[in-house]
Amino acid sequence: MAFKSFEDIKVWQEARELNILLQEFYGRYAIKKDSDWEDQISRAVLSIMSNIAEGNDAQSDMEFAKFLGYAKRSAAEVRSQIYFAFDRKYISEEEFNELKSRAIRIARQLASLISYLQSSKRKRRSIIKKT
Repeated sequence: MAFKSFEDIKVWQEARELNILLQEFYGRYAIKKDSDWEDQISRAVLSIMSNIAEGNDAQSDMEFAKFLGYAKRSAAEVRSQIYFAFDRKYISEEEFNELKSRAIRIARQLASLISYLQSSKRKRRSIIKKT
């Protein structure tokens, strides 16, 4: 499986959307007072995006799958941080459900892509050269 760029990868696009959505909450008074939480969740969601991008430049499907595994673990961290935000009443139940749903969807997409890459018989990734 090859992509011209990481921006073409649907799960990277979804992680970017989650990052943008989370930024809408950072201006809230309670969250502004908890800059540690804001920093933690923003780094975790950025880690999803970054590991997908970095993995896309890998030399093999197995190496790409390894980076996607890191991204999947970051998606779990984001989901945990969403629970923390809900428990602290930083977000409403409706917002919690939307954010959690997005994090779960991202994790499932990553798991599917990892599974595909691990079952691939190819040793080296196809590289699409830009013309």
